[in-house]
Amino acid sequence: MSRAVQIGESFVGEGVNAAHINTVLGERSGPVGTAWATALGSPSEGHVPFVAVLRPSLPVKPLTLFVTKAAPSGDEHGQLIWGPAQAGVAAGVADAVADGVIAADAVDDLALLAAVWVNPAADDADTIYANNRAATRAALSNGARALPDIADVLGARHQPTNPFYTAPPR
Repeated sequence: MSRAVQIGESFVGEGVNAAHINTVLGERSGPVGTAWATALGSPSEGHVPFVAVLRPSLPVKPLTLFVTKAAPSGDEHGQLIWGPAQAGVAAGVADAVADGVIAADAVDDLALLAAVWVNPAADDADTIYANNRAATRAALSNGARALPDIADVLGARHQPTNPFYTAPPR
């Protein structure tokens, strides 16, 4: 790893099935490992972090703690979090390792926190899966490359926009 802690962000898709992922990747023996263990051992109502798996008893590496940004609003929403969103995050992490974004020989020394938004109105499992897979892979790549570039940040400062708001022109 080129940086002690790599922080990444990515938003993929549109509407209620879009994925918004924040990642924090770092050494298990450092502050990320401490945060990982603390988060796992400190669930709060509606926000129960869990280890992302590719299938039961096969966690993705680096070990990834899936942290929900939206508490499950009901059984269907919970199933979309624990099903397609989790599968997408796990596959996106594995993609990052397969593509060399995360060195395969370092995975046992790293810990990954993935903060994941699944909209309570989400309704398409396959789209949720695909968007979370792509967003996780992109967030990890962005973290590894220290993106965004400060020139892009400064260039966008006068008219910030997101799916919920666009600032008026300055």
